[in-house]
Amino acid sequence: MRPFVEDALELFGPGRLMYGGDWPVSLLAGGYARCWEACLELLSPLSPGDRAAVLGAAAAGFYRIDPALLAAAHDAAA
Repeated sequence: MRPFVEDALELFGPGRLMYGGDWPVSLLAGGYARCWEACLELLSPLSPGDRAAVLGAAAAGFYRIDPALLAAAHDAAA
């Protein structure tokens, strides 16, 4: 999967990529936690800012979600 992620990052950049959990299909690959860990591993070479873009900031910008609401949701989940 790494070559596909690397190609997507090179072609589009982290600001134009959005993480998607692919549930319930992810259940076939061992569950959401396993898929999430694989995603984090694939994104580990990125800077914290680029990783944040792929994992939520790009989607928040696209869907015009107020960053303060996103931060509040993140804090509530922690």
